[in-house]
Amino acid sequence: MHFFKVVLISSLFLFGCQTAIEKAARNTKYSAWEIVGVEKRDLFKKYLEQTKDGQEETKESLQSALDKLKEVYNFDGGNLESKYKDLNSSYEDAQSRANEVHDSIKRVNTTAADLFEEWDKEIKEITSADLRAKSSASLSATKKKYALLKTNLGKSEIKIKPVLAKLKDQVLFLKHNLNAKAIASLKKEHVRIEKDIENLMVDMKASISAANEVIADMEKE
Repeated sequence: MHFFKVVLISSLFLFGCQTAIEKAARNTKYSAWEIVGVEKRDLFKKYLEQTKDGQEETKESLQSALDKLKEVYNFDGGNLESKYKDLNSSYEDAQSRANEVHDSIKRVNTTAADLFEEWDKEIKEITSADLRAKSSASLSATKKKYALLKTNLGKSEIKIKPVLAKLKDQVLFLKHNLNAKAIASLKKEHVRIEKDIENLMVDMKASISAANEVIADMEKE
């Protein structure tokens, strides 16, 4: 029991050190940006736009993959290998876009947390009660809208891995079995995978809409 306590304490200590080092690195980066007139708020907006654009591109790639998959299901003679290559290309593009979005979401969430922490500290430095209240209300409104966006981003993040995994299954199976019998086997899953992709795109659409709201609010201020 004592050994496990030591391991737990050591792990927590190392995690705390790592977190502190990562935060120090981010602060150094922020300071460098501030020298050229770029604030956390500017970076947050930039990363938010990148995340939104990335989700748009991922949604388009998934739609392309879905269209290519339907072409395979409806195959009725011709060059099946060509259909496979088109589907594989769309899958690889969707996978690449999804990886970029994953990194972008991590970046925007971290920057949001740092921005809100700084914003909250600076509010306490405002001596005017009226201005302090207005700034506090603005922070609360931004946090609320970002919380909705974060939830939507989380939903699409959870769904995208299993969707891409199912799509990969179909791509690899088709690669190994370029014949009409293979298509018959693929069709057994088509209703489920099509529904999964369509549901994911609905979540992405909600995320994109929420991101646009946060960006629009920031541009008003």
